[in-house]
Amino acid sequence: MGVSIDLAHSETSSQISASDVESPLAVSSGGDTFTTVTTSFRLGDLTWSELSERVHPPVILVPVGATEQHGPHLPLSTDTLIAEALALSLCEDINANQPTALAQSPCLIGPSLTVTSSGEHAGFPGTLSLGAAVTQQALVELARSADWARGVVFINGHGGNYRSVSDAVQTLTDEHRAVRAWWPRITGADLHAGHTETSLMLHLHPALVRIAKAEPGGTDLGDQAMTLLREHGVYSLSPNGVLGDPLGSQAADGAKIWEGLRANLLSSYREWFPELGQ
Repeated sequence: MGVSIDLAHSETSSQISASDVESPLAVSSGGDTFTTVTTSFRLGDLTWSELSERVHPPVILVPVGATEQHGPHLPLSTDTLIAEALALSLCEDINANQPTALAQSPCLIGPSLTVTSSGEHAGFPGTLSLGAAVTQQALVELARSADWARGVVFINGHGGNYRSVSDAVQTLTDEHRAVRAWWPRITGADLHAGHTETSLMLHLHPALVRIAKAEPGGTDLGDQAMTLLREHGVYSLSPNGVLGDPLGSQAADGAKIWEGLRANLLSSYREWFPELGQ
């Protein structure tokens, strides 16, 4: 998730249950207990003819994640996993009161963007990045190709994509396309791979958290943290890749953070597409 937790806000430019976005999906209910979801709500599971037969076109949810270091204790896919889980939770919430067939769900989960703009994490093995300009253009072209849909919502898990997503949404809005971007809003969150993300991952994907390897990093940066991060990258500020303190992270804390994110995303969706919100 990275710096998104301090840049967090919802953008209107008309903008985590374990989630592989595979069918079926395993959704964490906290701890190590998982339940199976009966449908993935995944766009790719449908045929074009099933989509053409719909009475109302769907909103396509696009998880925008990253493949980048998250300290010695969290997986490279952290941002993507959180964004995917949020997309799944939104589809579940929208369909909760009126269960419907996958082909008629008001929202569907599009393919995730798993490699985006992560240049600030250069120097750590495993980090992959396309850069800001390529990420922006990929988002623009993806949304342009979805003119058959009611709209597109970019669900963001990586703060390093802030400028790319914002500029893409502005371009698409100027073209009169119904595109929105949603960002996590977490009061008091640390910057990267600290208590916030570690607690979320303990709630969502506990088996992927190497909690014994968790250690603090970059905790003395103060108010200059964001400026230093942009200018120098993470490695120069914290050789272990952590900007915060993951020690003491708990799944219970992650569950509270998760419920807040889930509620905010659902509220935003219903505001943007009131005719489709259940």
